[in-house]
Amino acid sequence: MIKSIKGVLIFTAIVLLASILYFLYAYTVYPPTPERETFLSEIGEGFGELALWALIFIYARTLLKLAISKNPFVKRLLPDFSPPNPRSIFQRLLGFLNRTHVYVGIATIAIILVHIALVGMSMKILFFPAVLALVVWQGLFGMFLTWRYSPKELKKFSYFVHAQFLTGIMIGIFAYFGHLLIDD
Repeated sequence: MIKSIKGVLIFTAIVLLASILYFLYAYTVYPPTPERETFLSEIGEGFGELALWALIFIYARTLLKLAISKNPFVKRLLPDFSPPNPRSIFQRLLGFLNRTHVYVGIATIAIILVHIALVGMSMKILFFPAVLALVVWQGLFGMFLTWRYSPKELKKFSYFVHAQFLTGIMIGIFAYFGHLLIDD
């Protein structure tokens, strides 16, 4: 399991390096994107902040699962760690996060799409289409997981691709650098 953490860190480093290189390229080649200061774009920025908090809420669930798991992976990371008793506040919080994950996920996708619609999306900055594609990817495969008419093989594949922490890492890195290119 340590190899999987190493793999995640290597993947994150590669995505971060590629993003920095593309950021430098886009910053030097493309003219600055003028920020529209309209009533709707200001509302859209509020939706953007709300989307950020919703994404943090969603990915905090994954981190909490890792922290309180009885998995040998956690034992390797934290040898002296003993998971809290089953009735602990963390177990109840995880139960709440598990029950609301689908609804928060749907709301997050909607909020991100409203943010994009109100603020606008520069197609020449490739970070934004990539974030949009990853968000739609997560939503689509999350839908296949909850839809009761999904074939068994599609559900297995959907779980495999939806439960990837790597997608969340890419969404975060790409959104951060994309916003750096348009924010003053």
